[in-house]
Amino acid sequence: MREKLDELARRRAEAEVGGGVDRIAAQHDKGKLTARERLDALLDEGSFVELDAFVTHRAHDFGLDRTRPYGDGVVTGHGRIDGRLVYVFSQDFTVFGGSLSETHAAKICKVMDLAVRNGAPVIGLNDSGGARIQEGVVSLGGYADIFLRNTLASGVVPQVSAILGPCAGGAVYSPAITDFIYMVRGTSYMFVTGPNVVKTVTHEDVTMEQLGGADTHAATSGVAHFACASELECLQRIRELFRYVPSNNMADPPRGAGTDPRTRRDEALLDVVPDHPSKPYDILEVIHRVVDDGSWYEVQPDYAGNIVVGFAHLGGHSVGIVANQPAVLAGVLDINASAKAARFIRFCDAFNIPIVTFEDVPGFLPGVAQEHGGIIKHGAKLLYAYCEATVPKLTVITRKAYGGAYDVMSSKHIRGDWNVAWPTAEIAVMGPKGAVEVLFRREIAEAADPVAATDARVAEYTAKFANPYVAASRGYIDDIIDPRDTRPRLIDALETLQGKRDRNPPKKHGNIPL
Repeated sequence: MREKLDELARRRAEAEVGGGVDRIAAQHDKGKLTARERLDALLDEGSFVELDAFVTHRAHDFGLDRTRPYGDGVVTGHGRIDGRLVYVFSQDFTVFGGSLSETHAAKICKVMDLAVRNGAPVIGLNDSGGARIQEGVVSLGGYADIFLRNTLASGVVPQVSAILGPCAGGAVYSPAITDFIYMVRGTSYMFVTGPNVVKTVTHEDVTMEQLGGADTHAATSGVAHFACASELECLQRIRELFRYVPSNNMADPPRGAGTDPRTRRDEALLDVVPDHPSKPYDILEVIHRVVDDGSWYEVQPDYAGNIVVGFAHLGGHSVGIVANQPAVLAGVLDINASAKAARFIRFCDAFNIPIVTFEDVPGFLPGVAQEHGGIIKHGAKLLYAYCEATVPKLTVITRKAYGGAYDVMSSKHIRGDWNVAWPTAEIAVMGPKGAVEVLFRREIAEAADPVAATDARVAEYTAKFANPYVAASRGYIDDIIDPRDTRPRLIDALETLQGKRDRNPPKKHGNIPL
């Protein structure tokens, strides 16, 4: 027995060293952690249980038969984050460049199947040179096996991808199907075709960072949700995500500490919204003052800044927050903002996270570029997501709610559960000046003093329509509240809606305008 145990220890030590000490040193020289070091940083100390440590590849051609490293370039298993079960895979770039083979893919598929079966999140740490060329179509089949599982697991268990090295070609589509993508500046890249192919085909000179770096995907393409300064920061951010996200679609979201008094009022909220309706302000100030302990986990902070989305706790309840940002493009809805918010809303709805909306929206962004880019289709995504959601939906109108954007932003008409407004709210088809220029164009043109005539009509329209009382008189909003009471009123509404039961008509699935 002792001899057998010695052999086991030797083989396990061989598996743990991956591609060898020289390649580990090369990984460190690039500023990157190894596959196992990443798991140590991600998971609770001592919680990782490895699966398939002794798997080897099955190829016999092109020199691969000369070396069969244990694990075949990916470390898989399960562990804990703050005591909660998660399944993980971590690609090992020191073994064949982390390339994906038949057995490499089978290991990933196994932990994904276990995650769905046991109702636990799955986290992928990606660092791979792509498909293993020596295995040909077999490796491509492995990718397809993973893609299928990503799709079937979507909306069942949370799926998180960390891009910690190269991720190119077909490999990018697995992270793209997952719920959240984290990247690291300077060391992680995602692209369908690399800079050399781009230069050959389109004659464009571009670096890897410009083409598919963390900042490119976090700010320009919107593919990545987070761009982090280091791998350790990235892994810590993933740990923080699970403060708000449940383990599966049948579980309740995790509770916060709940130490911030639920009855807390904030005097500063009286001064957040400027007196002038066109003056910008930062909606993040409202969010920080309302949520528990000012703690806010923003998602896609660098993309489509005219809308903000993220997680927080309110009275200990985990919530997803969607808010127009008046400090950027006046909070207008455009193509990117609509797509960003729609996907976030659908995630929250899939995982039983109530949605809180702070609304200050002047409408949809006009212009040829927006129309030709499909603002109708993309704006409809946001509308569809809100309409489809059956979780509790709470809306606070802080200022503008104009035109079709009023309908879209979780209005009462699309099954908003609790809709209130601050006294500064303006709910109308359009702004007073624009409305007057349409309604009284001839009168103003014929007036002796067009400016005075316009001002008089604007004042009249404002008094009649640019306030929350008309909507309140029809029950389109449930109450007009003191801004200082926003936090306690939201918490009370959340607790009232804990037993909400809502269903969509039976169907295979809807046809969201993609």
